[in-house]
Amino acid sequence: MIDVTIDGEAIADPAALEDIAKFDEQLRRYLDGDLPEDAFRVFRLNNGIYGQRQGGHNQMVRVKAPAGQLTARQLEALADIADTYSRGWGHITTRQNLQFHFIQLEQIPDVMRAMAVVGLTSREACGDTVRNVQACHLAGACPHEVLDVTPWAEAAFDYFLRNPISQRLPRKFKINFSGCSTDCGQAMFNDAGVIAVRRTLPDGSTEDGFRVYIAGGLGATPHPALALEEFTTREELLPTLEAILRVFDHNGNRDNKLRARMKWLVEKLGFEELQRQVIKERLLLVASATWPGGVPEAVLKSGDAPAGIASGVTPTAVGQGVAVTLRRTAPYDRWVDANVVRGNAKGTVSAYAWARLGDVTSDQLRALAAIQRELASDVRISNRQNFVFRDLSEDQLPRLFEALEAIGMAQPGAELARDVVSCPGADTCNLAVTQSRGLAAAIGQRLEEEGLAEVGGVRTNISGCTNSCGQHHASDIGFFGAERRAHGRSAPGYQMLLGGHVGAEQIHFGQKALRLPAKSAPEAAVRVVRRFADERSPGEDFRSWLDRSGGAEGVAEGLKDLDVFPAPEVDPSFFIDFGETNPYEVEVGESECAT
Repeated sequence: MIDVTIDGEAIADPAALEDIAKFDEQLRRYLDGDLPEDAFRVFRLNNGIYGQRQGGHNQMVRVKAPAGQLTARQLEALADIADTYSRGWGHITTRQNLQFHFIQLEQIPDVMRAMAVVGLTSREACGDTVRNVQACHLAGACPHEVLDVTPWAEAAFDYFLRNPISQRLPRKFKINFSGCSTDCGQAMFNDAGVIAVRRTLPDGSTEDGFRVYIAGGLGATPHPALALEEFTTREELLPTLEAILRVFDHNGNRDNKLRARMKWLVEKLGFEELQRQVIKERLLLVASATWPGGVPEAVLKSGDAPAGIASGVTPTAVGQGVAVTLRRTAPYDRWVDANVVRGNAKGTVSAYAWARLGDVTSDQLRALAAIQRELASDVRISNRQNFVFRDLSEDQLPRLFEALEAIGMAQPGAELARDVVSCPGADTCNLAVTQSRGLAAAIGQRLEEEGLAEVGGVRTNISGCTNSCGQHHASDIGFFGAERRAHGRSAPGYQMLLGGHVGAEQIHFGQKALRLPAKSAPEAAVRVVRRFADERSPGEDFRSWLDRSGGAEGVAEGLKDLDVFPAPEVDPSFFIDFGETNPYEVEVGESECAT
């Protein structure tokens, strides 16, 4: 590909320049009044630019990191964007993107140029498009994987980016990859979820390939992904993904966005008919001008061999429900116990850098870049809003801990109760009805105060509305924001769910426990974590404990005293949301897109 330059810096993708030139032109037309608001909104969203609840020209820019991968140079560019155009920090999403808020509309072309120079894009990060393609953050470094799905996710990302078939879909379309049935990539609630599997052939040999799941989704009506077929070969994977997308494009509801996602086709067509159409579409796809069959070039170039398991080593357990236990007292030892993954045949280790609430400052981004260069490591974003340093040697761990400690990212957080996940909420989102980040901070603070922040095997996820951008349905403890009415007034509230779990190629959505005032939600979370810590058997996961404790309804019995609103004159704080000073009122803007 011919190099081109932006401000004297070469970039390898001329298509990025075309995106920027087109955005410049359409922005000019919009500001001059020549392009209608509706048309510009669709165009803006397809370029990853999302309007904020503050209105005016305040915009959120969503930056895609395919398979969660980021280089040191990209981290530095993101730091510059945060300082120059945003508010000095960004937010990691549950889909391996980074978001920057309060960027002015007129500055978007400059932000796009800053991204393009380092090989980043926001193209199709929003809108009715194929969104960022995710992969397990340990792909290529996990001792349990069947295949390294990194190059497969890269190939899917490259194939669908700017592809004409993925520009004007009935609704957004999400693709996730996992390297094994542990499903750290969370394939089980996506439009197309891909899990690497191994099958035994009649002659006794084995073949590695994939099991493709379709029609999964969260939101107000969650739906588990269903297996399209038992085994999909490596040669047929990309044609299968395109066939799924084409069937969605043909059949998706273009009149009602609330029923437009892939999951609704199961209701509309029936699953057997949906399967039949996808497989038929795949069979005939060979006739298309852009048939994507065969093993992709990205896979042939880098290979997809699994990391393997080191001889004589017990691999670190990974995935939801892992019972991390901190038995040592020194800060470094506790970090290693919680945040380091060992056991692959390459002899390398991986370590998490914990980002509180998924927020990362420009100084932290620059420091992470410096660490990455110093240690010559690979860095990826996890779907729990943290960073993972990979391809490390054992003797590099003390240096990594020291560097992370200096920037406040060395707490033992991975798979511990303090690792609370939240969407941006009503801070910036048009759809949110509550300050979910404020609740997440309050829960984290209460867990620290109660000595429960380092309980292992329990995840808490929070969304500011029913749309599940914070993935509240898929966590042990989930909350989503809801308006409550008490004493004739509006008040911030949450629905609490318990028992969500993803793993073993299955998904269990959290069940409703009870509704709570926002002010009481932190205490509810603390009580559940404390009871789990006190009552679980050795090695027992949260869902097993919940089942023998009466389920979500049974545990909710011990929380009902928290569902009380005092009169406003007695305690006005119940009628003010976290981080706010004025009385609560619902302000929901026009929906542009969710996650």
